[in-house]
Amino acid sequence: MKSDHKDLNHIEEEQLPIAKHKLKGWRHFLGLYAGEHVAATEFVFGATFVALGATMTDILLGLLIGNILAVLSWTLITTPIAVETRLSLYTYLQKIAGNSMTRLYNWANVIIFTVISAAMITVSATAVRFALDIPAQLNWYPTNAWFVMVVLAVGIIVVLVAMYGFNAVSQFSGICAPWLFVMFISGPLVLMPELANSVIGETSVSSWRDFMHIGSVSVWTGLDANGEPGIGLLEVIGFSWAANTITHFGLIDMALLRYAKKKSYGLCTSAGMLFGHYIAWISAGIMGAGTAVLVKKSITELDPGDVAFHALGLSGLVIVIVAGWTTANANLYRAGLAAQAIFSNLSRTRTTFLVGIVTVLIACFPFVFTKLLPLLTYAGLLVVPVGAIVFAEHFLFPKIGLTRYWVTYKKLEHSSAAVIAWALGLVFGFTLNAINIIPFYYLFLPTWVFSIVVYIFLAKRSGAAHKYPEEEADLANFDKKVERFHAEQAANEPSFILDKRLLTKVLTSVAWLSLGITVVLAANTMFYSPDVASYEYNRTLFFNSGFACTIIYFVCAYWAMQRKKQFSAV
Repeated sequence: MKSDHKDLNHIEEEQLPIAKHKLKGWRHFLGLYAGEHVAATEFVFGATFVALGATMTDILLGLLIGNILAVLSWTLITTPIAVETRLSLYTYLQKIAGNSMTRLYNWANVIIFTVISAAMITVSATAVRFALDIPAQLNWYPTNAWFVMVVLAVGIIVVLVAMYGFNAVSQFSGICAPWLFVMFISGPLVLMPELANSVIGETSVSSWRDFMHIGSVSVWTGLDANGEPGIGLLEVIGFSWAANTITHFGLIDMALLRYAKKKSYGLCTSAGMLFGHYIAWISAGIMGAGTAVLVKKSITELDPGDVAFHALGLSGLVIVIVAGWTTANANLYRAGLAAQAIFSNLSRTRTTFLVGIVTVLIACFPFVFTKLLPLLTYAGLLVVPVGAIVFAEHFLFPKIGLTRYWVTYKKLEHSSAAVIAWALGLVFGFTLNAINIIPFYYLFLPTWVFSIVVYIFLAKRSGAAHKYPEEEADLANFDKKVERFHAEQAANEPSFILDKRLLTKVLTSVAWLSLGITVVLAANTMFYSPDVASYEYNRTLFFNSGFACTIIYFVCAYWAMQRKKQFSAV
């Protein structure tokens, strides 16, 4: 048995399908997507829809439709491929497109994740700059030397953690999701009386009609920052659907969803979409508009630090720093992995450091977060043709009589069909954008279809139409060998022991209780502030007590997490 598996021990685990004993349940993916898609950038996106002049009806309906479409994209496209192959996109791409295509794709990932990481660092820096009374950075370039120093300081920490402490940050970010949920619920509750007073002259909102009226007059007015008619329902749907094309149509989330026990777990992405990209974007819009009323500025003059502090007090600065920091670390880690795959002679730590230097320099320029939604959309357009190639090979080839994995069977290092299809897909997509036939946030759809058609045509002429019975038999034998190898690993896997010790239970209970108190304080500010004086008192009470609850939550939740880890390791 050992000799049978000897060759597998020399293959990186990343290159093998995920073993059955390592698969995760639905609760894991609910928490994973809730944590990843409820981040500091929600303040940016929430304010963006206000500045673009959407109406309240368009926001409530458009964000719902767009995010449901995103969930369905994960469920019907990404998750089935991930579950059936148990491979990441990078490994799958190696099998169907060869080394040259994979190298090009890794370069694209380095660029994309570097920009996203830079945006997160800049967002975190806005909280620090607010605490230090540094002016808001409203241009695409930095206008204050101290802001640059803040970005460099925050960025260096992010780079060092991504290099050496990513596992700890990943574990810590898991406990942030419940707290982030509470913060995004509490912010609008705290600021709504301020908005109500500015619109209807009262601090209380007594009906849904009042809420719609206040939102339509002071938040989503239908007019953009220049006072002109803004975007409509179709634009809101497109923005919210296209914001995650990198991960669903672009298939990058195969890396996460390959651990899912069932294909239906793709629906768990709704924890991120319907809360993080629906409720949180709406909440952020209300918080941004409320802050604009408080400080008597346009929402376009505010950054996440401004909004978070005025909505949540010191807890707001924490949310911007922590959410931006954890998201930046995850994406910088991904960028370092992609760079290491390109420069295989360098360690992952060194490539992360080199990529991190570039990331921090980019983060000094505020445009990376002020233009984040268009940047994400165009980044999605960059990788969508690759997702189309994988979709065609996995789903369509068996249905139309072509051979899946034909590049591997022919032992090709370079797939001209894949590279040309990707290149033509990019030319097609960006040409459509240049001639402005359709709005840019819908460009991924025709680009995806076009890339599929081109790839099928080219692959059929390059060898996909042939049969490879011997090679298919060899692959089937290899898969069986991997299954036996994983079965042997599972037999030696230590069993998980649930920590039921009293102190761990107490710490967990106190952490959840602190979150409950925070929501109660926010609701008290919203519903029990009959006049301005009582509102100001309740808001101050929320700021002070809410921050104390934030400290208690993180101390108790982190302590409980550490105890559980130590107990399981015994």
